[in-house]
Amino acid sequence: MDEASAYRHCENVVRSQARNFSYGIRLLPPPKRRALSAVYAFARRIDDIGDDHAAPAATRLEKLARQRARLADPGGDPSDPVLVALADAARRHPIPLEAFGELIDGCEADVRGETYDTFDDLLWYCRCVAGAVGRLSLGVFGTSDPGTAGPRADALGVALQLTNILRDVREDGLSGRVYLPAKDLAKFGCTLHLDESGHFTDPPDHLVSLIRFEASRASEWYGTGLKLLPMLDRRSAACAGAMAGIYRQLLKRIRSDPLAALRTRTSLPAWEKAAVSARAMAGIHR
Repeated sequence: MDEASAYRHCENVVRSQARNFSYGIRLLPPPKRRALSAVYAFARRIDDIGDDHAAPAATRLEKLARQRARLADPGGDPSDPVLVALADAARRHPIPLEAFGELIDGCEADVRGETYDTFDDLLWYCRCVAGAVGRLSLGVFGTSDPGTAGPRADALGVALQLTNILRDVREDGLSGRVYLPAKDLAKFGCTLHLDESGHFTDPPDHLVSLIRFEASRASEWYGTGLKLLPMLDRRSAACAGAMAGIYRQLLKRIRSDPLAALRTRTSLPAWEKAAVSARAMAGIHR
């Protein structure tokens, strides 16, 4: 497959499967947009394997291991459009492909049903599944000071993943998954158990305190991660700012009404995502 067709495939993956991220990616100039689409498409492939609950755990772990092996030579399969595009992107940009290995580590933890006792334990997971994507994205964006920018990109990824976890508490609970640290649950007297009707059995005021505590923690990670933006060129800063802005708006919704967020998955209408992207393109990050 030729590289142009491979990139088109990856951009289609972004448009159809990454609606929040697509608002940011489209703000990039074409070469960076194509490269980041390739990064996302491979990351999405890894996530989809991990999330395929219809397949046995052993099968998913085997598939993840195969994807890990393919990273050693991403250009080795000319029939795979995602790998063709990723190999070309890595030739053109300093993309740390080894970070995909961390993403696979995190997905393997999901397949094994890992739970997290402390926030430091959860932080390891967030850095694997989202901080790594932040560092991969930074390879596309470019920076003159990677030593400083790298941890900030990592922190921004952590902030987005914590937001994802808070958005999906009920959805994960219905699947038998709890990501929030056990020590935090104990601190606020919560179990996150669901009854037969899918409602949380914990006292509502305990749930509100727990979610707002975790939301405040996520806000602190945004505070660190957003320091990345001044280190990027204008279009890259707009891309990262749009992605972060959409998730920060989600976090604000969750924090303002935790019980509503626990009843149904919080989302933003398209017009609000577009407004956040427009502010990001104008250099307004709030």
